[in-house]
Amino acid sequence: QVTSFQGVAVHSLCTSSPHEHPEHGRLVYKGNLAKAVLGVRFFSYSTSIFNLFMMPYIMLKTGIGFESLFIQAAFYGLIGFFTFVTPVTLHVLTKGYVIRLYYKDEMDTYTAITYNAILAEKATVFHQKDVKIPDITKMFTTFYAKTKSMLVNPTLFPNPQDYNHLMGYDKAFYFNLEEEKEPDERK
Repeated sequence: QVTSFQGVAVHSLCTSSPHEHPEHGRLVYKGNLAKAVLGVRFFSYSTSIFNLFMMPYIMLKTGIGFESLFIQAAFYGLIGFFTFVTPVTLHVLTKGYVIRLYYKDEMDTYTAITYNAILAEKATVFHQKDVKIPDITKMFTTFYAKTKSMLVNPTLFPNPQDYNHLMGYDKAFYFNLEEEKEPDERK
């Protein structure tokens, strides 16, 4: 006799909620472009590797040769540009894109998960007091965490209070009028 498993709910052995991470804390943000960033960077890396292996073979088999040294340098420079510069540029532009952001209430720390140069996930742990907002809006930076630029989309935070706390918008704003006055006005 065969027992059917249809209709039976399978329960996870994990005791924490799906938005909790035992080491990092509560999930407060999940970037919607994580798969796209990973895919574009992987495609760029793979085409560069393919190019590195195939170009010598193509050069030998086709006998492509240029008599002018200038044309050879231009040709190899163009190949080198697309082989090396494109993946490096993509890495520089997307290295701060936050895939997931966790928050640990007890310690007031955040853990930002980003991709490193070899497309592995990298965790950056920082306190809320380490968050600095750039004076001038930058294209690929929402905030700095210990001098590392991070990019998040504020609309993707399920709870807007989490974004406000991250950026320090929930703190009281104080300013000293005495510091704003000119030195000769203080008399």
